[in-house]
Amino acid sequence: MKTSFLRLLTACAAAAVLAACTKTGSAPGTGGRTNAWTQPHVLRFSDAQDINTLNPFFGQITDIGYLSSMTMAWLIKWDEHNRPYPELATQVPDQLNGGVSKDGLTITYHLRRGVVWSDGAPFNADDVAFSTRTVLNPATNVISRQGWDRIVKIDEPDKYTVVFHLNKPYSPFVETFFSSAGANPCVLPKHLLDKYPNINNVAYNSLPVGIGPFKYLRWDRAQDVILVANPRYFRGVPKLQKIVYQIIPDRNTLMSRLQSHETDLWNWVPSAYVARTQALQGFSIIRQPGYSFGHLDFNNQNATVRDPAVRAALRLATDRATLREKIGHGIGILSEVATPPTAPYVVKSIGMVPFDIAQANALLDRAGWLRGAGGIREKSGVRLMLNFATGAGSPDTDQRIELIRSWWKQIGVDISVRHYPPALMFAPLTQGGIVYSNKWDVIIFAWVNDAIGDYSPLYDCRAFPPNGQNNIRWCNQKAQAAMMALYGHYQQSDRNRDVEIVQREFVKDVPSIVTAIAEDVYAYNSDLKNFHPNEVTPFDNMMDVDI
Repeated sequence: MKTSFLRLLTACAAAAVLAACTKTGSAPGTGGRTNAWTQPHVLRFSDAQDINTLNPFFGQITDIGYLSSMTMAWLIKWDEHNRPYPELATQVPDQLNGGVSKDGLTITYHLRRGVVWSDGAPFNADDVAFSTRTVLNPATNVISRQGWDRIVKIDEPDKYTVVFHLNKPYSPFVETFFSSAGANPCVLPKHLLDKYPNINNVAYNSLPVGIGPFKYLRWDRAQDVILVANPRYFRGVPKLQKIVYQIIPDRNTLMSRLQSHETDLWNWVPSAYVARTQALQGFSIIRQPGYSFGHLDFNNQNATVRDPAVRAALRLATDRATLREKIGHGIGILSEVATPPTAPYVVKSIGMVPFDIAQANALLDRAGWLRGAGGIREKSGVRLMLNFATGAGSPDTDQRIELIRSWWKQIGVDISVRHYPPALMFAPLTQGGIVYSNKWDVIIFAWVNDAIGDYSPLYDCRAFPPNGQNNIRWCNQKAQAAMMALYGHYQQSDRNRDVEIVQREFVKDVPSIVTAIAEDVYAYNSDLKNFHPNEVTPFDNMMDVDI
C-alpha cells in the first residue's frame, strides 16, 4: 500500500533557509520556562484538521501520519535530514549491506530483539508477516497495494528475520514496506488482530496498540486525541509526558487558540496566518523548505476537462504569481513541476508557463470551444461550467478560489463551488471520500512528496480510485514507463532521470496545475525545546523534545 499524504491547501512556498523568531511573554513560568501558561511536559498541537481513524492503514490525512509516527510500529523511520534509519529493523536494507539482492528481488529485514508492544506483548517476525498478509488480503479496504502486489513469498528463517521475495524489483520498498514516510501501513500486533477476517471496522482502529515513544490513551471524537509516554518503548522514555492533538477544523479558531495560549504548536501554518503567528508573544517560528506542493487537479475523465486544450487554457488563465502575492503574502516559490527544490530528485530544467489570458482565449477558440449563453463556452453540448470541490473552514483557500474564478470567467469558464468537511474530503472512497470520487471537475489541496521521487501512487495508470490515489485519473504511457523504470533503480541518480520524464509529461498534458511548492512553517510555544522537524516525517524524532 504505497500511498501519499493529503493536505488541505495551506502555505504555498519554499524559502531557502531555516529562520526562527522568538517573542516572549511578560510573566515568567516555572522550572526555567519563559511562559507562565506552559504546561510542563505537555504538548498541545493542531493543524486545523479532523481525522477519520487512528490506524494508518485507512487514513491519508497528514495528522494521522504525525500521530502514527509517535505511536505505531515501523521498520524504518526518517531523521531530521530526511534520511532513513532503522527503527524495528536493525539496519536499512540495501544492495551494499546485502539486505537487497543484486537482482533486486529479495529484501531481508533483521529485527530488533527484546522489543515489546505498548501492552507488553513481545514483538517478532510473526507480526511483520501477519501485517503483510493484512495488506494483501483482498478484504482489507486499503487505498492501494502498489509495491505490495510484487511480493510473492515471505520467509521467516527465525523469529527476528523476515525475507520478502518479489516477482519484480521495487526500489520504493524503503518507504513502502512499513516505513513512516508517506501514508503507509504500520506493523500490526498479530496477537490482537489475527482473530478477525479483516480489520476494516475493528475497535483497534480507534485506539491502536503500537511500538513508539508514546501510546494512545483516548480519542474523544471531534475534540482531541491524547497520547502519553510509553514506558515500554525500547529506546527509553521520552521527555514529554503527554501530547494532546486538538481537533480544530477551522484555521481562525486555531489562531484564536494560539492567542489564548490553549495551543502550543501549529504545524504547517498557512501563509495567510504567518505574519499573525510571528507577532504572538511567547511563540517562536520555524520556517524551512517543504516537500508538499499545492495544486489544482482536473478530473481528466469528466467531459468538461477531458480536452487537453481546456486544461492548458485554464493553466494559462491562472495567475500563480498573484496567488502567491495576494493569498500567499509573498511567501512562495513558483514551480511548474511538483518536485521539492531541496529534494535529491528536483527537476530544474522545466520553466514556468506564463499567465496569458489572450493566449488562453485563442487556444479555446482554435479547439472549437465557442461562447454561448452568459459567455460560457460550449462544445458538442458540453458547457464549461465546472464543479469545484474544496474543504470547509479554510478562508484563505476560498479567497484563492475566487481569484481563480475571476480569471477563468475572462476565458468563458465559470465554476460552482462546494465545500466539504475535511474528514469527508479526504476519506477513502469506500467511506464517501470526495477527493477520490467523481463529484468534481476541479479540486484544490496539496500532496506531500516522498523521499525518493516515486510518483506512481499519484499518477500510475492502474491507480484510479478505488484502486489507488490517482484522483485526476491521468494515464500517460511515457510517464508510466518512467515510473515503472524507477522501481528497478536502487540508486538515486538513476531514479532522477525517471522523475524528469514523469514531470515533462505532466507539464505537457496538464492533468493538474502546480500552484507552488510549499514552505513548512511551525508556530510554537517558545518553551518547546529540541523540536527539529524534517520535511518528510516531522514527528518521527520526539524522544528529546520537551516543554
